[in-house]
Amino acid sequence: MNLLSIRNLHASYDASPVLRNVSLDVAQGAFAAVIGANTAGKSTLLRAISGLLKNVSGSIQFAGAEILAMPAHRIPMQGIAHVPEGRHVFPNMTVQENLFLGAYSQRTQKAGLSDRFDEVYALFPRLRERRQQRAGTLSGGEQQMVALGRALMLKPRLLMLDEPSHGLAPKVVDELHRALMNIHKTGLTILLIEQNTRLALSVAEQASVLQSGEVVLSGASKDLLDDPRVREAYLGI
Repeated sequence: MNLLSIRNLHASYDASPVLRNVSLDVAQGAFAAVIGANTAGKSTLLRAISGLLKNVSGSIQFAGAEILAMPAHRIPMQGIAHVPEGRHVFPNMTVQENLFLGAYSQRTQKAGLSDRFDEVYALFPRLRERRQQRAGTLSGGEQQMVALGRALMLKPRLLMLDEPSHGLAPKVVDELHRALMNIHKTGLTILLIEQNTRLALSVAEQASVLQSGEVVLSGASKDLLDDPRVREAYLGI
């Protein structure tokens, strides 16, 4: 069963087309990735799903319901959490306050909130140690943990991540992706946008290649990792 189904999606900024006839599926419980070059349209795809673009057409169905025309503020309420590139923490707020904002759409449902904090702090123990520290004073890796933890506070059905490894030290990247694997083991569906092709294909089960706004390849990650077109274009081998 597909949790996310996209059909014939077109998206543009002003008059400049970015996505062209994009179709892809993400199964319930899957760990999926979209790979491609910097200007392929990967971030635009997530922004379209999150309702942040005006110039879009086609179909985006989540859990069987059409969400393409849904206002952006209602998308998280459907169970979709989007971690944008660049982390975007609130620098003058504490770690705890940043995390609390992730549960804002469920603020009237206080039951279980403490458990959600505990789950995030168990996943990222350093955040527990720094929970009263201003997020702007954290390292880049710690800020990425806050951004991811904030998304998990929503208790999403779909977690979308845009270039989470960008600008981070290799050791931190390894730690982050171990955390993603642990999150996925809980049954959460993940859609990962990642320019680090080798990394994306090593953690995801399925993947699509986006090139100039179009999906040109899709399949099991292990098959794409062995595909000569992917190896030559994105792995340099």
